Parts: sequence; C-alpha cells; structure tokens
Amino acid sequence: MASTVQSMAHVSEMCEDEWRVRKDLAACYRLFVHFGWTDLIFTHLSARVPGHDDQYLINPYGLLFQEVTASNLIKVDFGGRVIEGDFPYNDAGHSIHTAILKARPDVNVVLHSHTRAGIAVSAMKQGILPISQHANETLGLICYHDYDVATNNDEECRRLGEDISDKWLMIMRNHGLLSAGRSVAEAFYFLYVLEIACKVQVDIMASGAETVVPNREAIERLSEDGLPSPDGPSDAATRSWAALLRMLDEKELSYAT
Repeated sequence: MASTVQSMAHVSEMCEDEWRVRKDLAACYRLFVHFGWTDLIFTHLSARVPGHDDQYLINPYGLLFQEVTASNLIKVDFGGRVIEGDFPYNDAGHSIHTAILKARPDVNVVLHSHTRAGIAVSAMKQGILPISQHANETLGLICYHDYDVATNNDEECRRLGEDISDKWLMIMRNHGLLSAGRSVAEAFYFLYVLEIACKVQVDIMASGAETVVPNREAIERLSEDGLPSPDGPSDAATRSWAALLRMLDEKELSYAT
C-alpha cells in the first residue's frame, strides 16, 4: 500500500532544513514499527517546521506508520489549518502536540506512544520506580499528567502545557507516554530510555520478586546525568540516532522519499 500513497509535498520547493526534519521524523515513524511501539493508525509524532514556529509536521491520519514517508507528512498550523497535504490529521494528536509546542518554544519534536508497558506504568499510582538504570536516568525528566479526553478540549490542552513545565518526558495517566526534544534524535532517545524503564518495571513487578533499590547517591547521580545539556542533545542521543539511521538505510530507504 505504501507505493500507492502519493507524495503530497513538493520536495524541490522545500528548504533544506525542512527536508532534513521530514526525513528524521519519517525515520522515527519507521523506528516505532521496528520497536513495536505502534497502535494501528493511532498515536502521533510531530516536528516543528523550521522557520515557522506555529507550524508542525505530523502523520497523515489513516496511514500505518510503515507507510509514512518524508514527502507525505502533512503540514498543519496551530489553528488547525492543513497547509500542505491531502490527508486529515488526528484531532487528539493536533490538540496534544500543539499544546506542548505552544508551551515550550525550546521544543521542536513531540512523540506520543501507547505501548503496553507505557500504559501499564501510567496506570500505576507510584509511577516510575527507581529500580533500574534506565528509570533513574529519566527521573529528572519526568512529569505526570492526569487523564482527560484531549479532542477539542481547551482545558485539557491548557493543563498539558502547564504540566510539561520544564520537563522532557510525560507519563500521561491511564494513557501512555510522551517525549519532547529539541531534535528528533533527542526526543527518540528520551522515549526509548523511558520505554525500557517501563518494560523492566512491569517485568519485575510481574515476577513477584523482592526489588533492590540503588543507594540515594547513585540514583541522584544517574538522574543528573540524564538531564539534557543546554548545548544540545547528548552524545548518546546523537550517536544512537546515527546508528539507527544506518540500520534503516540498510533495511529500506522508502522513509526518505
């Protein structure tokens, strides 16, 4: 079906920066498929359009993530007008992503997932527990957001913007996970670490084994190490993203078309 999806963007008319962001965002959709983070046609990943603070790119609603390409991503403004593309967008996705992008001018990318482990931990009253290295690396990045229906809900969007505050990861209670970043690489890395932390926590709790918690000093150090540098994404984020792109390029290049 991917071959029948017509390109909706005029590549020749795009600036180089926008095309680069489009390729990275399309790659992120394919990586969601690779890691099993998809939920049919639901959930959504967005990136701010370079040079246009009030516009963003998002998946065409109705396509599977393996059908998303750099050229068929749709461009939408904060008012909900589709600027480029023939597909509609997911209404809840528009509400969630614009709420974060409006509240955080320093954020350019927002990723939202409905994974089993992420939803499971989001429904646990205690949230993320400091019982793994991955979890402790995210502790300083995480905020929590109580559940409400996002579609056409101004109050919910206001709370999303308030709850993200200066954090980079959000556990949306009874819903799933959300990550924010200055680049696709950074947002993906944050979400990956949190997803592993959720999986480990669910596995440990399901085993019924007594848990071991690291000492406070180690937890605090890991939490500090996980904080983003003001200079940009961490070396771990940029190196792992480059490796993931190499993997995709060997597997298939259709995401970059």
